[in-house]
Amino acid sequence: MALDDRKKQVLQAIVDDYVTTYEPVGSKSLIERHDFTVSSATLRNEMAELEKLGLLEKPHTSAGRIPSDKGYREYVDSLMRVDDLTESEKKEIEERISESVDEVTDILKNAADTLSETTGFVSLALSPRLQGSYLMQLKILMIEPGKALVVVVLSAGVVKDKVVRIPNFLTNEQLYKISSAVERHVAGKSLDEITYITLATSAKEESEIPESMLNQVLYEAYTAIKQADRLDVYLQGEHRMLSLPDFSELSRARDLLGTLSKDGMVAGYVNEIERTARDEGRDDTYMIRIGQEIALEGLDDCSFITTTYKLGDTISGNIGIIGPKRMDYSKVISQINFVRKKINDNIKRIYE
Repeated sequence: MALDDRKKQVLQAIVDDYVTTYEPVGSKSLIERHDFTVSSATLRNEMAELEKLGLLEKPHTSAGRIPSDKGYREYVDSLMRVDDLTESEKKEIEERISESVDEVTDILKNAADTLSETTGFVSLALSPRLQGSYLMQLKILMIEPGKALVVVVLSAGVVKDKVVRIPNFLTNEQLYKISSAVERHVAGKSLDEITYITLATSAKEESEIPESMLNQVLYEAYTAIKQADRLDVYLQGEHRMLSLPDFSELSRARDLLGTLSKDGMVAGYVNEIERTARDEGRDDTYMIRIGQEIALEGLDDCSFITTTYKLGDTISGNIGIIGPKRMDYSKVISQINFVRKKINDNIKRIYE
């Protein structure tokens, strides 16, 4: 929609004030806080027009207005300017994201912690999509009789592990022989190429373990390999939302936390919108979903902002935040973009 300059100024001022105060904005406060040279009556008319356009809403108990989902959308699409962070803000983020870690998983966890701390909202980091990566190492390590740890090391610098049950009578030496035989045959193969038959053939040729016991170990190893490309989501800061006035109502807080606690729901949603963007040929720096645009129950009062980090040219994942619709979008996007840059820098360091 095309808004004239004054309506743009009024909408931007109302969004900015509401983000700061969480109070409906009236014409009098607009004149007090901003450089409007028109009368209160003129501003009230402009606000009424914006309400008719669906960009503002009028709470029942107040004469002021608040932005609607459509108003926030107009703001982020047409009125918002994303500025760089200050040098002190960049330094704070750099100090929080340690450069001493050597695994992608640790980098992502640090990034999620940092985003939650700096924004004050819920942060998320999704593990990279690894279908195109290949297996570098496979280790099966004895924890105790009947229990072992399967460690899968991938070309993307990602390490996945899984505790599995094994026959009680197997020894460390036998497990080493099995994993070494499997590793020799599947190292360098993509995850999609690795089949159970490949594992079974390679291990049976070099092992004297009874077939029933060997099959149990091989099945657990195969499952761990195939689950290595599962999307993991690291969520941080759910408790921070409860301190915001936007979620002081018990029902809102319960709905939000209920959705965030459902395993795989947020990861699946982010993966879906990312796939849709790729299918449509979009290469957005960041994606914003506001209120009713979020196809997840319990997030009607939230905004969802995500961006993409890269592992090389073909493998990618996502980071982002979930916060109230009433947020400083420009600041949050600047923070997300800078955290993404540090993730990319650290991943490049690992590769090199």
